Amino acid sequence: MTQHAHINAGPANPAAIVDELVGFQGPPEEFLRRLLSAQCQLGLAEAGSVLRTGEGGRPEVLAVHPEPAQGATAPVWLAQAAEAMTSVVESGQTAVLPVHSTEELYGQNASQHLVILPLRGGGQVRGISAFVLSHNDTTVLDQCRERLELTVTLLSLYEMRLSLQRRQGDLDVFAGAMSVCAAINEHQRFKAAAIAFCNEIANRWHAERVSLGIQRGAYIKLQAMSQTEQFNRKMQLVQDIESAMEECMDQQIEVIHPAPPEAPYIARASARLSDKHGPISVCSLPLRRGDETVGVLTVERPADRPLNLRDAEGLRLTCNLCAALIGNLHDTDRWIGAKLAATAKRAGAALVGPRHTWAKLTAVGVSAVLIFLVFAKGTYKVDAPFIVEAQQGRVISAPFDGYIKQVNVDPGDKVVAGQTVLAQLETAELRLRRASLTAEQQRFLKEADLARRENKVVEVQIAQHQADKVEADIEEIDYWLSRADIVSEVSGVVVEGDLKRREGQVLSKGDVMFEVAQLDDLRARLEVSEDRIADINEGMTGDMATAAQPGVYLRFEVERIEPMAQVKEQKNVFGVRVRLLEPSDKLSPGMAGVAKIDAGKRSYAWIWSRQAVNWLRMKLWF
Repeated sequence: MTQHAHINAGPANPAAIVDELVGFQGPPEEFLRRLLSAQCQLGLAEAGSVLRTGEGGRPEVLAVHPEPAQGATAPVWLAQAAEAMTSVVESGQTAVLPVHSTEELYGQNASQHLVILPLRGGGQVRGISAFVLSHNDTTVLDQCRERLELTVTLLSLYEMRLSLQRRQGDLDVFAGAMSVCAAINEHQRFKAAAIAFCNEIANRWHAERVSLGIQRGAYIKLQAMSQTEQFNRKMQLVQDIESAMEECMDQQIEVIHPAPPEAPYIARASARLSDKHGPISVCSLPLRRGDETVGVLTVERPADRPLNLRDAEGLRLTCNLCAALIGNLHDTDRWIGAKLAATAKRAGAALVGPRHTWAKLTAVGVSAVLIFLVFAKGTYKVDAPFIVEAQQGRVISAPFDGYIKQVNVDPGDKVVAGQTVLAQLETAELRLRRASLTAEQQRFLKEADLARRENKVVEVQIAQHQADKVEADIEEIDYWLSRADIVSEVSGVVVEGDLKRREGQVLSKGDVMFEVAQLDDLRARLEVSEDRIADINEGMTGDMATAAQPGVYLRFEVERIEPMAQVKEQKNVFGVRVRLLEPSDKLSPGMAGVAKIDAGKRSYAWIWSRQAVNWLRMKLWF
């Protein structure tokens, strides 16, 4: 009767508690603490916790109510919730488990129960909420469980509100950036577009002054300022702004003043600008067109209203979208192509005379090219496709019959001997069997103790023998549990074993799971065309590059040329095996690419005309 009355009474004002959580605007950590406190009140629980699935499937505690003292050990119920987390996440159903303390007698009914609720998000279970209730009555437990299940939706509402706020903020940032682009597109000349660019940013970000500078060599030249048609470059303000811009350009990073203590940049010029013409908050951002920096944008705001994270993101997006427009207008407005052509013509006229300048320049250029091709020598390279092959490998088989629980690697992944876990076999049945055997062993040990106190020697020996036998079974199970994590005995790369699609399927002992190839003895096999095989010999060296990393060149030496040609893609090719001169961790078996063999020094004319000359020789027989 007392328990039923307590349940019916409930919290003093549940509607007020729910309204407070629904309207909460603070950070997620504080919301979880308040949510647990409210759930404990509404569900009449003594304590509660929120856990999620972390890396490797391990449970992570996000919040606990009431918070434990610093340095205190985790309570029994929290450890039990962590152990039951996997089964609750997989089933997606609420679980009610008894909580036995170390002080309770064997066989005694539990004085507390643990209610574990699955937390869903994004169409899947991402964690659990666990609560401790000091009730034995089934009706009371069901009522508390129902109340707790109703409160779980408060967490989903909070996550939905945070997501909507972030989405609305992103839309506002994008809308601001697009309005600035639209302001630039209304003008055809660079000067007018630059002023519109600065004015629009100043209005939208409530800046006191916005300045645009364009890179010219190693310096920045100020081109436009918000609400300013003309300015004198000799003004101290203009020089200080250009110094702040050059500071940003030199570091190729956003420079903000006042800078946070952990800022990885130097902001001396920005600080000088703020001190002389402020105090103000200064933010300089580089304008990049691809990999090229075309200019710098400097935004000045009052010192009491510096840029926040959302403002900085908006400015960054605006600069990325508008940099190409600004740079292209600056290039096309002055028509740099015509200036370069006139400069080249004047230089040629001063060299060879005032008449027929272009014809003379063309003749000199052609003659120089022909002389270079005939007399200059370069390295003749025989190029051929290749594929990397491993000389040694190791097959990894299933150690016992069982289900595949998790696969951690794919073909092509690198593994470390004895450290990288390739896959995990399901051990739930083994663990259940071990728990049963442990309980049975404890029973035999208790019987042996009881017989020992009664001086029954025979019964003691029998019970002890049975306990030892169970201990042997436990050790056997422990051995198989230690083999459940599949590791490789050698370091290398996985070449076979795409088992992720077979998770949950049964493996028999001895079934092949993976094949690991060692990387310390790799070779490459080149396929050289038959019209170039005569140009190479054993001992020649060259460079190779894989398609995965075309910028990384690996040196090799020709070891063996196969005497028999093979037909591939309707062409005769010869296999050439090469050895790497230096080991590399950039290669894996099965990688393909292009290799170039150094076949000696030849003139560039011979190198570039060789294929055409040989074709004519075959056709005309000369």
